[in-house]
Order: sequence, then C-alpha cells, then structure tokens
Amino acid sequence: MRKVSHILEDKGARVITVPQEAPVLEVIRLMAEHHIGSVLVMRGPEIIGIATERDYARKVILQGRSSADTPVSVIMSSPVVCVSPGDTVPACMAIMTERKLRHLPVVDDGQLIGMVSIGDLVRSVIEDQQMEIHQLQQYITS
Repeated sequence: MRKVSHILEDKGARVITVPQEAPVLEVIRLMAEHHIGSVLVMRGPEIIGIATERDYARKVILQGRSSADTPVSVIMSSPVVCVSPGDTVPACMAIMTERKLRHLPVVDDGQLIGMVSIGDLVRSVIEDQQMEIHQLQQYITS
C-alpha cells in the first residue's frame, strides 16, 4: 500500500509558505504563479494555518474585504490537519473526505517536509490500479 512518503518522492517536497502578516493579494498571486490551491501560513518554523482559494472566496470576496489590506492570518483556516510520511493513501483520503479538505501538510518530527493534495492521492490510486491490472493481465496470459 502506497504511503505519503512515496508520493513525496515522486512529486517532490516543495511547499509554498507565507508569514502570517502577508497580504491576501500576495498570497493569491503566489497561488496563481505556482498553479496551486493553497499555501501554508507560518510563524517561524511553526504551521499556524492554511490559506486556500476557498478561504479567499468566502472570507475576502463575499465579505467585501480588501485583498491588499487584509493579512492572510485573518482568512486562514486553523488549526491545520497534518499527516506523516508513514500514513497511507487511503488513510489520507479518509481524512480529506471526512473533514472536507483538499490539502494535507506532511510533517515529520515537527518539521514540514511536504504537502499532498487530493489530486496527488487520486493519481496514486490510479497508478496502483493500473499496475494491478497489468500484473493480472500478465498472470492470465502466462
């Protein structure tokens, strides 16, 4: 069964983070520039929140706030649900489904080491299924 560590090996461990004082406009620009749907909000090495496109839509646009004047700490979601590199793909999918999340930071011994998205998890499941189908086809034809 694939684990979070396998996904990070394939995709890399790069995570975009911002300080809690960063203006929402800067955060949205970072998301657009990096083609991502969330950034982690940090206080030094500590994860204090996550800001997502959904947070932006619900807490800035719908509430009439200014993106340039609002710090990301005002709109971030907190506390952040994290997983470890040893967690399995199905376990992460269950967490995401139950809590209606799309992104999970990966923390090992208190250190941020990556982030997995629902897309990463679905891709992993599809790859595993394709491998299993191939192996079954090989078994049948041999």
